[in-house]
Amino acid sequence: MQNRELGRNGPLVSVVAFGAWPVGGGLGNVPEEQGIAAVRAALEVGMTFIDTAEGYQTSETVVGKAIKGRRDEVFLATKLSGSDHSAEHIDRAVENSLRTLGADYIDLYQLHSPSPEWPIAGTMENLVRLRDSGKIRYIGVSNFSPEQTREAMRYATIHSSQPRYNMMWRDLEDDVLPHCLQNGIGVIPHSVLSKGVLAGKHKPGHRFASDDERRLFNFFRGELFEQAHDIAQRLDAWARDRDRDIVQLAIAWVLANPAVSSALVGAKSPEQVRHNASAADWRLTQSDLDEIETIMDGFRMSWIKDDP
Repeated sequence: MQNRELGRNGPLVSVVAFGAWPVGGGLGNVPEEQGIAAVRAALEVGMTFIDTAEGYQTSETVVGKAIKGRRDEVFLATKLSGSDHSAEHIDRAVENSLRTLGADYIDLYQLHSPSPEWPIAGTMENLVRLRDSGKIRYIGVSNFSPEQTREAMRYATIHSSQPRYNMMWRDLEDDVLPHCLQNGIGVIPHSVLSKGVLAGKHKPGHRFASDDERRLFNFFRGELFEQAHDIAQRLDAWARDRDRDIVQLAIAWVLANPAVSSALVGAKSPEQVRHNASAADWRLTQSDLDEIETIMDGFRMSWIKDDP
């Protein structure tokens, strides 16, 4: 699988990354052995960039068991979840992640989201301290605005940004992506398949299980879901005319953006992993991108999640 540089003068990472939120149970229960098999399948196909978080339920445990004895094959990323950015919590979170992952260091440690109540200068100082001690190698942010990222950059080198980005949700094209491109920050977008809307498996009226977070999203209900599903079907037909499908299209489309270092894509099984990986070699031309825009006809999704 092709690699790209993560940030200016940063490490090389696989262009498709394994998103470990699903194997932790975020989209419904996944048997542990199945999750472990999915992670190992990722390594087998060259998807060596694995992203998880302390807040991803059992995800770090599954990843840790899957990479046991193979740590040197993995570019391992995790995140500080929650709003507590105190030095005590950061230290405790990193130690917990290291123990759970069975690792001596974390390649990329990310702030899962901004926490305005904690001055970013102090947060960055603590991350730099952990970097200098060898417990983490690179620092990244997730769900940060350009302004928030710019502030963090005053105190530490930021190698990556992990925003929400996909064919149907593109609010950051005018600010986050240009900012990252101009400042040498590698973008590793999450929700590339829009929680499954761009997988084409679920039809309007589908009811998700109580342990599946998708039951909470507005775009899996009512008229918005109907519109999104209709567009997805048309995009799938376009992709199948080229011997691909909508999943591969959604991944290739994100990778066509010059700001993107790696597409972060979740999977629950080895079969899904191998299918996702096959999108890595699809290079969309400008003509392809123009045709896709015509199919979408300006459609964009809002993104609202209800309280559980």
